[in-house]
Amino acid sequence: MVKPSLKVNLAGISMENPLMNASGILGLTAFSLVRLAEAGCGAVVTKSVGLKPREGNPNPVVVEVAGGLLNSMGLPNPGVEAFKTELKKALKRVRKPVLASIFGFKPEEYGELARRLDRLPLAGFELNLSCPHVEGLRELGSNPKLIRETVRRVKAATSKPVFAKLTPNVSSFVEVAEAAWKGGADGLTAVNTLRGLAIDVEAGKPFLSGVYGGLSGPALKPVALRCVYEAFETVKIPIIGCGGIFSWRDAVEFLLAGASALQVGTAIAYRGLQVFREILEGLKGYLASKGFRSLRELVGQAHRR
Repeated sequence: MVKPSLKVNLAGISMENPLMNASGILGLTAFSLVRLAEAGCGAVVTKSVGLKPREGNPNPVVVEVAGGLLNSMGLPNPGVEAFKTELKKALKRVRKPVLASIFGFKPEEYGELARRLDRLPLAGFELNLSCPHVEGLRELGSNPKLIRETVRRVKAATSKPVFAKLTPNVSSFVEVAEAAWKGGADGLTAVNTLRGLAIDVEAGKPFLSGVYGGLSGPALKPVALRCVYEAFETVKIPIIGCGGIFSWRDAVEFLLAGASALQVGTAIAYRGLQVFREILEGLKGYLASKGFRSLRELVGQAHRR
């Protein structure tokens, strides 16, 4: 019997399997990027970096809620110039494609970040257009006109593939997906976290120092699946599914909905890095049991009515 192939060609990026880490879960140091690659990822994504150093929010920044985690990290990062040093170390050691996640508060900031990182041997860029608890970025990521302009700025600064990571916190996900596509995005990441709140009844105030946070984990999955499903019927570029993937069954749902690749985030915090190999083994078994020879045959099957 022919073993099914998990290989993926994602907008020209060759991956041995469809799994990636979600930006924000590890990815700030060379050590963590190497660990992710060795854990079984087909590609790795850095933590989001901006033009200038940013401390992020003071503790507490994470609280466990029913169905996942609520975080209000506030995008802490050392700034692009300091991060380049660490990224260069990682690129010498990681034998998998590496995508740099970048964020800004204006379209031109994203373009400048891509320009500064473009000479490094990165596989591509992921644009964090969707952090739900950082003012300025939240507004940019819900404005189709600004999304389109941001993608255009980045595409003008690099020939590498560009993926727009989009928010579910909008009235029409299709509208923001189309904006990224029309701006020239090579792919989408769907989705970032849902904006939420948790209150400490003993203290009588919100748990998080930043008040609002982003909800990730199993509670996010139905929303993320809906966004992937809608985008697949609208745009003609590959989609990276993200949001509540804990098992191979979750992964299969996203693939059937139209995702070509997958990102795992909160599951790492609960189950460790072994979650990647567990999902991959499950995917292989599922493909073999259904008679599929490659992962590509699975993508979008749920739309074939």
